[in-house]
Amino acid sequence: MAFSIMNDGPELLRITREELEPIMTRALQERRERFGNEILFYSPTSYPYRVNEHAVLNPYRFVSLSVTGNACSLRCEHCMGRYLGGMQPATTPKELVRRAQIAKENGGTGLLISGGSDSQGRVPLKRFGEAIRSIKSELEMQVVVHTGLLDEATADILQKAQIDAAMLDVIGDDRTARGVYHLMNGTERTKQSLRYLQERNIPFVPHVLVGLNRGEIVGELSALDMIAKRKPAAVVIIVLSPLPHTPMSDVKPPSPETVGRVITVARLGLETTPLLLGCARPMGTHKIETDRMAILGGVNGIAYVSQEGVKLAEELGFRPNFIDECCSLAHLHLVASSEL
Repeated sequence: MAFSIMNDGPELLRITREELEPIMTRALQERRERFGNEILFYSPTSYPYRVNEHAVLNPYRFVSLSVTGNACSLRCEHCMGRYLGGMQPATTPKELVRRAQIAKENGGTGLLISGGSDSQGRVPLKRFGEAIRSIKSELEMQVVVHTGLLDEATADILQKAQIDAAMLDVIGDDRTARGVYHLMNGTERTKQSLRYLQERNIPFVPHVLVGLNRGEIVGELSALDMIAKRKPAAVVIIVLSPLPHTPMSDVKPPSPETVGRVITVARLGLETTPLLLGCARPMGTHKIETDRMAILGGVNGIAYVSQEGVKLAEELGFRPNFIDECCSLAHLHLVASSEL
């Protein structure tokens, strides 16, 4: 019987750990049968990264650029614009192309183009359309764009630029959208954004942030169900990682087991869609255990995987493939079998 995110998912979040284990075993088995034994370990080069089997040696390979610098009008409760600090500023089209050229000259193959949002949750991308198109066509680089919420005009620009993937956070609960993201009608506008991307055949990679509602699981299953009604190129699960000096700095993130349960729901509910654990998640022992739960729950890949995660994957018979780029490009590496 087919797994239903909204009918079966809530029960999976409630059952005991003993009851959960055979369901995770099923998810892992189905993942293996559909996608094979390769597992992708991503390391976009914005940060230093090393495990025994792999190290980031070229910081230009896949760089992250912000079209707003450190500025963000939305000021979400969990971030307050602080995630932009890890990106290079590129606040004009000319500077965006220049940064891309520098990366290309130093062996770069791709870019993440992101930025802070305006008060309506939109990354101001319209004036960068021609610059993005030239990066794609003239520099022949891969381009992933974090769009925020979209209007049709911006979607048309991204379609014309022929980007490789569009990323956006999907929020499944309006109260969370208002309380954390400061957005009105956030879920409906997210649905519109997904529709605009699908109608234009732009590969889109929704992100679901587990624990966004101050560490609690509220709209995550609704977000996954919303995504399942579309045709995403891949889905990325990320985890609340409270930052100092933000209103949510004292919030306890969801446990690795809770993250694993959400991943298992996603795996069973999105059978042929590549599923990734993204780079935004708590560090330390939380990261190690989350990596473990993600692998057991059937992910296709992990960004900045821990050494313990690599070891578990190999013990389970998976073949690691280390790739120095954004995990939102997993659809370029993975094709699922629809036969089971």
